Amino acid sequence: MAEETSDKTTEKDPKRITLSKGDRRAVCLRHQYLQGSWNYERMQNGGWCYAMIPAIKKLYSTKEDRAAALKRHLEFYNTHPYVSAPVIGVTLALEEERANGEPIDDAAIQGVKVGMMGPLAGVGDPVFWFTIRPILGALGASLALAGSIVGPLLFFIAWNIIRIAFLWYTQEFGYRVGTEITKDLSGGMLGRITEGASILGMFIIGALVERWVSISFTPIVSTVKQSEGAFIDWSKITGDAAGIKSALTQYSSLGVNGLDEYKVTTLQQNLDSLIPGLAALGLTLLCCHLLKKKVSPIAIILALFGVGIIGRFFKFM
Repeated sequence: MAEETSDKTTEKDPKRITLSKGDRRAVCLRHQYLQGSWNYERMQNGGWCYAMIPAIKKLYSTKEDRAAALKRHLEFYNTHPYVSAPVIGVTLALEEERANGEPIDDAAIQGVKVGMMGPLAGVGDPVFWFTIRPILGALGASLALAGSIVGPLLFFIAWNIIRIAFLWYTQEFGYRVGTEITKDLSGGMLGRITEGASILGMFIIGALVERWVSISFTPIVSTVKQSEGAFIDWSKITGDAAGIKSALTQYSSLGVNGLDEYKVTTLQQNLDSLIPGLAALGLTLLCCHLLKKKVSPIAIILALFGVGIIGRFFKFM
């Protein structure tokens, strides 16, 4: 069976060395392990070089050329692991052109990689870590809290479908357009994607604050004796079926406040009547402010534990 060839193959140049879809698929598969050998000296260079090996073997036939290619791809490289896909796509196009005799040197290939990895790194965090992953996590956690096994399955399956599809199709996009993709990195499309993803992420997280952040202040603000008929007179409730039915009927009309002769109002009830979720919002904004001030997240978590324990002990939360 003949090997599948790239879209770049032309009848005019049958001797042209091209990367087949299988070669590019092998690169994409290896590229998932970009951070597998992350190091403080050259960051993701080991994972990048590992991903390029199938292409290098296809494009270069001599041991010397392959060694030189591996060496130039062991230079410094660091960006978001997912948006690295179009960078490796462009690099594949450059290596293919070089293998076919085009005057592309090591500095040009490294320059394109460095020039793309910076702007793209700024896109990856708001799109993936701050938007898609929190949204899927929130949906999955909501279903899981309701006792549904669909929750974790939804998160795992949907996240990996999005991740793998993005890696493959953006790599293919980078490979097709080659160096032309670098013309749009200073703004334009990528800038709009970043801004839109950030806005969507903030909207979703804001909507989930009241649901996921739980805080309650228990101090009693007032205790008022209710008039007769505004509460259930338990002394008149018998222990038989008729008495239980009578209590349930009265409760359905009087509500929670009708359970006792005295109506007790807590601080939390007053806050909820003013703005529901105000305390949760305030706590979330406080944590965001502390994070902005470079306070350690671990310190914030420990402080929240401490405040909760103290509040429970002194009965004000």
